[in-house]
Amino acid sequence: MNESLPVLHTPRLTLEIAGPERADQCARFNRENAEFLAPWEPVVPSNSADATVLRVLRERAVADARTGTAFSFALLPASPTADSPIWGWINFTNVIHGVFEACTMGYKLDRRMQGQGYMSEAVRAGIDFAFETLALHRIMAAYMPHNQRSAALLRRLGFTIEGVARDYLFIAGDWRDHVLTSLVNPNR
Repeated sequence: MNESLPVLHTPRLTLEIAGPERADQCARFNRENAEFLAPWEPVVPSNSADATVLRVLRERAVADARTGTAFSFALLPASPTADSPIWGWINFTNVIHGVFEACTMGYKLDRRMQGQGYMSEAVRAGIDFAFETLALHRIMAAYMPHNQRSAALLRRLGFTIEGVARDYLFIAGDWRDHVLTSLVNPNR
């Protein structure tokens, strides 16, 4: 991995901006989790498990991280190898500085890693990165009202519910309401 890109470490995870060299692992994650994640994600393109397509997308992710507009962290084992599987993702997108100083956070976890605290661990590290390294004031996250795992995760991490956005995202064939939440940097 390019040393100029951020890498975050937790006791059990390494979070890195997965570049094109991890396209095969990205494809594997997408294939193995497509059915599991379908109720929670926008319709995934049919080429989402094509390593060639993913190489281009991962090059764009690296470029976005270098410009500071988005950070797409792959969740890997604490001591990853070149062929380590990707366990999940945490993304900070729409990073805006100036009077807003905010971003949008999204995340997903491999079906086999659920219920073991990995996402809490990753999001905590991501929050520290967003608040301390990027010096952001606010992180926003949204979840569908029936997604109790996301609701519990965000509540545990201190996110505050700000309201409900009707017909917010097109997921699983229909426009879905989302609960809007945010976390404000206590040091800003």
